[in-house]
Amino acid sequence: MTSYTPQVQGQGFRASVQRLGGYLAAMVMPNIGAFIAWGLITALFIPTGWIPNATLAELVDPIIKILLPVLVGYTGGRLVHGQRGAVVGAVATMGLVVGADVPMILGAMIIGPLAAYLLKLFDGLVENRIRPGFEMLVDNFSAGIIGAAMAIGGVFGIGPVVEWLTKQAGSGVDWLVDADLLPLTSVLVEPAKVLFLNNAINHGVFGPLGIAEAADTGKSILFMIESNPGPGLGLLLAFMFFGPRALRPSTPAAIIVQFLGGIHEIYFPYVLMKPKLILAMIAGGAAGIGTFMITGAGLVATPSPGSIFAYLAVTPRGGYFGVLLGILIAAAVSFAVASALLGFGRGEPAEDPVGPDEETIVDPDEADNKSAKLEA
Repeated sequence: MTSYTPQVQGQGFRASVQRLGGYLAAMVMPNIGAFIAWGLITALFIPTGWIPNATLAELVDPIIKILLPVLVGYTGGRLVHGQRGAVVGAVATMGLVVGADVPMILGAMIIGPLAAYLLKLFDGLVENRIRPGFEMLVDNFSAGIIGAAMAIGGVFGIGPVVEWLTKQAGSGVDWLVDADLLPLTSVLVEPAKVLFLNNAINHGVFGPLGIAEAADTGKSILFMIESNPGPGLGLLLAFMFFGPRALRPSTPAAIIVQFLGGIHEIYFPYVLMKPKLILAMIAGGAAGIGTFMITGAGLVATPSPGSIFAYLAVTPRGGYFGVLLGILIAAAVSFAVASALLGFGRGEPAEDPVGPDEETIVDPDEADNKSAKLEA
């Protein structure tokens, strides 16, 4: 986890949230390559992509619904209990995947580490109590039994809970829409997005509502509440200039995938890494929605994926000014807030420092030679 997030000090609520965010990021960041692969396939080959291809587009659903959750569950299990934990984490995650209509990445973040933790407890109980020659038998069957039990528990337990959370988030957004408090939807939408509930909210809530509105008025602002690429662009730009130096080289590619490709999942780990940055996403999202409302902007259909190209493709004639202005202002606000929360990079050293307690190992003969040369 420390490879992706700075070491957290303290035991307060803030430190606990930072540790949780760091742990979630540690489950996703090693799999960023898989997310990028899925993002490229999606942006290129779906019907609204750059190079539509029905055969290759069939890769999209299996990757997001099966491969990515299993990878996250595998990684989460490995963080808890090594390779054995990784295996049971992956098996348990399959229980969530089967029959699920939404990507169970959030559920994988729960069940993968949980299954590995139960296996770790079991291994601790039987340690040094197994007769010689039975170690492999006990190891294999314990992992198999716990993995199978957790997979079944995922089907009937954690899976329905994650779906319930998705529905509750959608109900909260519905209430804000009905009360004409659209900018406040960002308070629920942006945190839900970084927990990988974005597709469920966009296509399960805003899509149907927007279609009904567009049928009457010819356009709808509801299509832009979740899919606005501006807040993500601002966040990634802040990371590129002021984020941890080890991560700055990764942001240009992430910006291309997020803003041009419309794959917002690429920036979620950056927020999970530093949970306070959710404030920047909320501010940027609210600013964008407010701008859309003031200018009367709207789209004729859901931009899928949520890229700048998809936005332009479904913008009604004469509506480009409001749409582009909302994206620009959302990016500017999220960039400004995220940069401030990152301290404008003041806490980032110019180069890797040498700790005060680290000693430089010098060869004694070399030291004597240098000393003799100095005396001469």
